[in-house]
Amino acid sequence: MRESVSLSADPRDLAAIAARTSLRPDVAVILGTGLSHIADEIADAVEIPYADLPGAPVATSVPGHAARLVLGRVGERCVAAFCGRFHVYQGLSAWQASWPSQLAAGLGAHSIVATNAAGALAPELLPGRIALITDHINLLGETPLCGWPGLGAAGPFVPLHDAYDPGLRALARRVAQEQSLDLGEAVYAAVAGPSYETPAEARMLRMLGADVVGMSTVPETIVARALGRRVLGLSLVTNVAAGPALSHAEVLAAGETARESLSALVIGILSRL
Repeated sequence: MRESVSLSADPRDLAAIAARTSLRPDVAVILGTGLSHIADEIADAVEIPYADLPGAPVATSVPGHAARLVLGRVGERCVAAFCGRFHVYQGLSAWQASWPSQLAAGLGAHSIVATNAAGALAPELLPGRIALITDHINLLGETPLCGWPGLGAAGPFVPLHDAYDPGLRALARRVAQEQSLDLGEAVYAAVAGPSYETPAEARMLRMLGADVVGMSTVPETIVARALGRRVLGLSLVTNVAAGPALSHAEVLAAGETARESLSALVIGILSRL
């Protein structure tokens, strides 16, 4: 039987951060593959490598993930930016992969913006497009709540009908409209990876109702909701799922191409949360 897990932030991490800065974030953003450049827009930044946080999972590094926490300000908001995340394909559990949400909640963030790079399943979501996540399908094979004793009588039975907060999604649409950005919408399918999908798997995912597919975000979202935090999800479409000659370099290149528009959107949202 699996040992019970705690979704509370590791006190050692909180102490290590308090020793570096008195900043406490109102909001947090988790930056996916190739998207860490968004943290460059944060003012008065204090950077803390994940390696300096004792509670951070120990895993092999992934290209495009900078592995550092940045705390600072975006407008009037105090922000925590997780530059790089953790994945089950690194040999971690879904609970370990949810570490950014645990720490963000422990630091006091009331909302979490989760970004990712994703492959397109819906034909209208071309590479370079940004899509607002409206819902997800968890195909990771586990949930981070396994082994969690839960909160009160509800236990680990966390409702996810509004996993991606409707109010935050409306805010994202308003910011995108103000920036003349064509923001798509997508149901996100999370798979374990690290291999990309076969054509048959891509067709199956589309039949299940998924519009994009990736290897992250869902553990962090589930834990954030379990801890009472609001979540906004954004996918940068970097490739067509199961496309020929697909590579991680292609994913990183797409992130670079959409750098300015995605940065402006995320910063605009963070400043108004």
